[in-house]
Amino acid sequence: MLEVQHLYRSYRTIPAVEDVSFKVAAGEIVGFLGPNGAGKSTTVKIITGMLRPNDGKVFFEGKNIREDMVGYRASLGYVPEEAQLYAYLSGLEYLQLVGRLRGLGEALIETKATGLLKLLHLESWQYSPISSYSKGMRQRVLIAAALLHDPKLLIFDEPLSGLDVASARLFKDLLEMLAKDGKAVLYISHVLETVEQVCNRVIVIAKGRVLADAAPSELKSLMSLPNLESVFAQLVEQQDTRVVAEKIVEVMQIHGR
Repeated sequence: MLEVQHLYRSYRTIPAVEDVSFKVAAGEIVGFLGPNGAGKSTTVKIITGMLRPNDGKVFFEGKNIREDMVGYRASLGYVPEEAQLYAYLSGLEYLQLVGRLRGLGEALIETKATGLLKLLHLESWQYSPISSYSKGMRQRVLIAAALLHDPKLLIFDEPLSGLDVASARLFKDLLEMLAKDGKAVLYISHVLETVEQVCNRVIVIAKGRVLADAAPSELKSLMSLPNLESVFAQLVEQQDTRVVAEKIVEVMQIHGR
């Protein structure tokens, strides 16, 4: 469904992504992992059409997304890591706005918006301004907005941010249902335990290049490591965090003038 081919993008002379290629098929949940500065955000901006690559292409259902960006975006649902909501609108008004921008009819917008708000436990807040919402409530509004037009491709960037335990559990079950419904899901997160639980495959990127693309179980087996967190740390050559933590405490304990 989604195919990324040989993406290259630089900022001035510094490459952000180099020769990044991968696929996400219908019914698949693919984790996209990397340390800060690895090239994840640049790749996602290219996939969502917000940024043009210097080289390489993105295909959706066999067509270059640049050939029909309007049609492509109609099939895309995106929850960004940091989104600015219109704080003066209510949750319902925000979803109504999104629905109109998506070209949905008024009756359909009303049915879907109120239904999603109820199922995401926002019914009693739907007429209140978003400025009064907690971070988790705002995140649920963003998730509802991404699902409103029944997209074929979904990109979730740190979707559990701010969610309480019950909402996070609901979202994990929702991911499973979306995959069963044939949606293609790209899941970006630093919570590796969750990625290991919900993703069929993981792509690890560092310094702008793809280092691994396989099922979590396959990576653990190939590298003889117990969990995805250990695999990730070894692939991106992270420092021993325990050693660093001990040194931080040592610096804290320095006294004197």
